[in-house]
Amino acid sequence: MPHILITNDDGIHAAGLRALVTDLAGFATVSVVAPCQERSAAAQSITVRQPIFCEQVAEREWAIEGTPADAMMVALHRLFPKPPDLVISGINRGPNLGENVFYSGTVGAATEAVINHVPAIAISLAHRGQGFVYDRAAQFARRLAELILKKGLPSGVLLNVNVPLEWNGGVRFTRQSAKITRTVLQEGSDPRGRVYFWLNEEPVDGPLDPKSDYAAVFAGKASITPIELERTHQPSLNHLSHWAKLLESSPKGARRS
Repeated sequence: MPHILITNDDGIHAAGLRALVTDLAGFATVSVVAPCQERSAAAQSITVRQPIFCEQVAEREWAIEGTPADAMMVALHRLFPKPPDLVISGINRGPNLGENVFYSGTVGAATEAVINHVPAIAISLAHRGQGFVYDRAAQFARRLAELILKKGLPSGVLLNVNVPLEWNGGVRFTRQSAKITRTVLQEGSDPRGRVYFWLNEEPVDGPLDPKSDYAAVFAGKASITPIELERTHQPSLNHLSHWAKLLESSPKGARRS
């Protein structure tokens, strides 16, 4: 039976994580290593200036006082002598589309797993507001997990998955969208007169890339975006390489001719 490790950024008791645990029962040996409380938008941040506390809270379940990436580090380097066959991070409460991939703790945990050579997916329920129901997204995660364990994933690649609440059964492999929202900072002040900003976003009018994650979700389809860890932009590497000579400095005291 395969070993699947589940984590998230919404906290170990979050409904989306619990839906995954329920749906994977009987198919795999399931372990849970997740933050003890919500750590949304933690990206791939790690704790370096204080200890990372770890508490076993149930059979094969550990709560981590730290970030999602911390949870992966503890799991992969301390809790399990043998790496799991697959990491599933989620199910996130809300979408992780476009630029949110860079901020998402859900994606950050999956990225940490792939850095350590463990296949991983990040899965989110693409919905906002009230009425989150995770059953169909959990079922989709199980079907995708079965396929990954059978077929494998390319080295250094994770899958970012977004399943609409009103999923129509369709699936698209997609590109990560460009930013299609406007960052909004709502200003206010506390009782002591200190100014604060509440971070939000709002949609911007404009055409969608039909091959993007947003376009798939808006069409009611599940979006799967392969994300590569290697971030070197090869065309720029080739195009800018001649700058090296322009930037080189002579040894101290030497003069250029």
